[in-house]
Amino acid sequence: MHDLTLLVTLAGGLAFALVFGALTRRIGLSTLVGYMLAGIVVGPFTPGFVADAGLASQLAEIGVILLMFGVGMHFHPQELLRVWKLAVPGAIGQSAVAGVAGWALARSFGWSHAAGAIFGMALAVASTVVLMRMLVEQNRLASRDGHVAVGWLIVEDLFTVGALVVLPLLAPPAEGAAGATQSLGMALLMALGKVVVFALLVGVVGTRVVGRVLEKVARTQSSELFTLTVFVVALGVAVLAAEVFHVSVALGAFFAGLVVGQSRFGPQAAADMAPFRDVFSALFFVSVGMLFNPSFVVQQPWMVLGVLAIVLVIKPLIAVAIVAVLREPPRTAATVAVGLAQIGEFSFILASLGLSIGVLPREAMDALVVGAIVSIAVNPLLFRWIGKRVKEPDAAHVEPTAAPADAAAHTAPAVLLCGYGALGRRIAARCVENGIAVAAVHHDPDIEPVPGMTLVFGDPTRGEVLQAAGVADARLLVVADLLLGAKIQVCTQARRLNPRIVISGSANTDAERAWLEEFGAQFVSDGRDEQSAQMARAIKTLL
Repeated sequence: MHDLTLLVTLAGGLAFALVFGALTRRIGLSTLVGYMLAGIVVGPFTPGFVADAGLASQLAEIGVILLMFGVGMHFHPQELLRVWKLAVPGAIGQSAVAGVAGWALARSFGWSHAAGAIFGMALAVASTVVLMRMLVEQNRLASRDGHVAVGWLIVEDLFTVGALVVLPLLAPPAEGAAGATQSLGMALLMALGKVVVFALLVGVVGTRVVGRVLEKVARTQSSELFTLTVFVVALGVAVLAAEVFHVSVALGAFFAGLVVGQSRFGPQAAADMAPFRDVFSALFFVSVGMLFNPSFVVQQPWMVLGVLAIVLVIKPLIAVAIVAVLREPPRTAATVAVGLAQIGEFSFILASLGLSIGVLPREAMDALVVGAIVSIAVNPLLFRWIGKRVKEPDAAHVEPTAAPADAAAHTAPAVLLCGYGALGRRIAARCVENGIAVAAVHHDPDIEPVPGMTLVFGDPTRGEVLQAAGVADARLLVVADLLLGAKIQVCTQARRLNPRIVISGSANTDAERAWLEEFGAQFVSDGRDEQSAQMARAIKTLL
């Protein structure tokens, strides 16, 4: 008889994640809360079905790799440079205070200094998934508040990357190990040396090799081969980092994401990895929930209250104080304070590494799970509250965000063109002639752009590709040279990402015109009408 343990764990974990994720979403909470609750239900501390914890942990590693790969792909220094004067000191100050508070809480319960340091770092970082989702739902991602919050989070993510380098050094030496007396400073230098060599190898060799491989695969016009290539790059570089350079798979995946994200195939790669990331991220949070012992809340109520106080009180107050000192509007202070008043995937990545090296006690994961469930659950409620209570700053007192000179290439287009065939090229050329910033999305890597425009490689029906092309800030979306089904998907995705955008499309039939208008196109051009009008004018002139 076949061993179905893997299939049972995978099917059971995902099924419970689906049920609890749908329930939490239905009542207005984040699906991450549902995933962790599902893990508690299928864990060993509750009755009923129990998933295999070992297999769930291995599957969760894939989730960690894809999460960090996504962070690397979406890392854009330009976003940080626009708000660095606020984001850098803010993130440093908040992380330092929260980290010290977490360390003090851990020490008060008798944990070691190393365990306290890891616990403090885990409490200091926030969830990228939760913050981005809240900013999108509140339509604040493109605002200055959103830029500040995202920049703040980028700095915290960089701290996480640094922590992934340092944490293995905190592991207690094995008994009788020859290197037990090695100084921490020497060990740190060696670890940093490995990371630098690995980063240079990935940056120099990886950029050339991966870019060429992605370009050759993209020219085959095979979406499945392109997706498989990106998946292999993510897992392959992560395994290379762990097996050869002895750094964490999460750090390796981050560097792999940097390489892919900086190429012109980054937006499509992000779109292709999104379904895998979502599935394995759900398994990651399920595996975290499986580690939680519900009796911990009764046994250690002061630990739970201490964690919640740090996450929901100390972190927001520090953020508000820093933003106020830097003389930013109350709306910015409220957005940053509430947006970062939670913990999520990076907290558990750090905690899982701390557990694996034998530094962090099991109770730390229990405390983090409680803190994550409560903070992520109340985060949407707090966002809605500040949306009603805190007014928008007066436009006359808002200072414009200065974009760095080297960020010109990332300036959002006024017109976003989806479909770059014969009609699309003519539209793009007319826009450039009239000095209108225009970008186009197309799936053929060999297409040459009109000089003066931006051409983004990818499938325009994917939301991640549209976001990379600048749909959130574009004023007009033109849908052309696509099949009707693709046009409808583009209209739907664009309307979701930018409710204010004006949509224009081309139709080949009356039915197509009706469908486009049904899905949000305010202006639809019928090629036959335009051609017949031109022919009528020509006939009138000749006769």
